[in-house]
Amino acid sequence: MTERVVLAYSGGLDTSVCIGWIAEETGAEVIAVAVDVGQGGEDLDVIRKRALDCGAVEAEVAAAKDEFADEYCLPAIKANALYMDRYPLVSALSRPTIVKHLVAAAKKHGATTVAHGCTGKGNDQVRFEAGISSLAPDLKCIAPVRDYAMTRDKAIAFCEEKNLPIATTKKSPYSIDQNVFGRAVETGFLEDIWNAPIEDVYEYTENPATPREADEVIISFKEGVPVAIDGKPVTVLQAIQQLNERAGAQGIGRIDMVEDRLVGIKSREVYEAPGAIALITAHQELENVTVERELARYKRQVEQRWGELVYDGLWFSPLKRALEGFINEASQQVTGDIRMTLHGGRAVVTGRKSDQSLYDFNLATYDTGDTFDQSLSKGFIELFGMSSKIAAKRDLA
Repeated sequence: MTERVVLAYSGGLDTSVCIGWIAEETGAEVIAVAVDVGQGGEDLDVIRKRALDCGAVEAEVAAAKDEFADEYCLPAIKANALYMDRYPLVSALSRPTIVKHLVAAAKKHGATTVAHGCTGKGNDQVRFEAGISSLAPDLKCIAPVRDYAMTRDKAIAFCEEKNLPIATTKKSPYSIDQNVFGRAVETGFLEDIWNAPIEDVYEYTENPATPREADEVIISFKEGVPVAIDGKPVTVLQAIQQLNERAGAQGIGRIDMVEDRLVGIKSREVYEAPGAIALITAHQELENVTVERELARYKRQVEQRWGELVYDGLWFSPLKRALEGFINEASQQVTGDIRMTLHGGRAVVTGRKSDQSLYDFNLATYDTGDTFDQSLSKGFIELFGMSSKIAAKRDLA
């Protein structure tokens, strides 16, 4: 029986060439699987037909935008997930979504191997392969670019030799990955970290320096889940899409950073994530109002670790799953409304309202009617600082 390989298929040059390349290198039949996570571009049926025209024995397409938003983006919002305090895990979130569909296709078609188009120096190879091995330990993984030295010039030559139905002339100066949660841009002149990004780099966001009217928005959450925009009910996907449009129009969510890749190198990345940044900013502020101090302090530690695990490709790991249980428990009271002004590249919180609020006006006010007993503070400070005071007497002697 001929072996079968399931290929993560995007419809572009590299993965189109991978179909025939894998067949020649391994003798296996190739099944192409394309997953729509809101990356835009060509229609899924067009992509499916191209895969078949390029030699795939079967091709599947999955409309997974709502799944991606509900099962992958939402946990990131609840976790206020920002890798290195800045990056909202755009590509890192889409990979486990795709992995789930690749593994399902491999089981359905009796494939022994899963293939992807990643290079050997990026994070995505780890995210794909660690995810696949967690869901299906018996599946093998191959990466033609990494394992079979499939360089771009070789891919173009292969494409022309086989007369594959895909254009090979136009090449973007950037490497771009995008989905509904954001957009990642690298390579080209951006590899010189002294070079500033130019406006051509951006697609999801307008120039924040352009004068325009501010936009005020109210985001409503229930147990950490965005459920309404300006009072109108939304799904998680709709919340992201609407804020992509409104925050993007104000230039919000542009991130230019040098980040620590899992493979040990530093990489310059430019991200756009207007909806993600607006939602995480609002969610963080609502937590400030509704989450008890010690729980909030500990959750910030959990958030950092959760983000690192997801960035590193360990979405399906036991630790990430356990931390998510904690995050869901900590989100039980995160219900209420956040008012924000979107303007000049910033999402600024201007109002907070919640029935679960722990803010007590009578304790916080400095005016008449203050219910805080200030006479208790003197003794509190004495006891709170006692251990440091005792140590200081010893150390300063």
